[in-house]
Amino acid sequence: MTLEILTSDALAPLRHGFFTRRGGASSGVFSGLNCGSGSSDQSEIVRINRARAAEAMGLPADHLVGVHQVHSATVVTVTEPQDDKPRADALVTKTPGIALSILTADCQPVLFADAQAGVVGAAHAGWRGALDGILEATVDAMVDLGATREKITAVIGPSISQRAYEVGPEFLDNFMNADPEFARYFAQGEGDRLHFDLPGFGLNRLRAAGVGHAEWTRHCTYADAARFYSYRRTTHAKEADYGRLLSAITL
Repeated sequence: MTLEILTSDALAPLRHGFFTRRGGASSGVFSGLNCGSGSSDQSEIVRINRARAAEAMGLPADHLVGVHQVHSATVVTVTEPQDDKPRADALVTKTPGIALSILTADCQPVLFADAQAGVVGAAHAGWRGALDGILEATVDAMVDLGATREKITAVIGPSISQRAYEVGPEFLDNFMNADPEFARYFAQGEGDRLHFDLPGFGLNRLRAAGVGHAEWTRHCTYADAARFYSYRRTTHAKEADYGRLLSAITL
């Protein structure tokens, strides 16, 4: 099966993609294109999957650069292929031929570009990272490399949708303590349960950061098991582990 790659017209003509799980070599609960070396999948199979993704981006496997994601607001600037993975949740570069990549399984994969300035970025934004400022930090790091804030396009890829993201009142408190206005990203569920709009919150943060264009592809990772891995769906199904989706962009 060939790889399935979701793209956005807003990021054209730059080579980019939100890879689905289709077309990979993994099996079992990881069936498909599991690109997460942090999973319990066979490491050699993960390397094969990542090499296939790099090939689809038109690059050697070692030019697919990532980070050790820790739900932080830390951004690293990449100038060349690297073996080690710094602890961070976003990458930016103005160096052609390097694919910035991040991994997700419900959290937001966000790809950024100022094509005119020749600067791109990629961020992993779960609720904690988004609340702590990872998206704004990525925009700032791109500006430091020469991007113009108003000319940056940001696209949120497949993420968990509000319908599937049930949380408790203690989760709401994290947002209310930061800004009571954030209450609008929560919908009432049954009893004391709430539903959080992660992509809606991400779009809010991107627009507040001043980017020229921000959008969500409107794919829900939880709802479509055939195409996407989902940490929450795996938890509900009591499965042992889950795959990670790869998203990447290159100049």
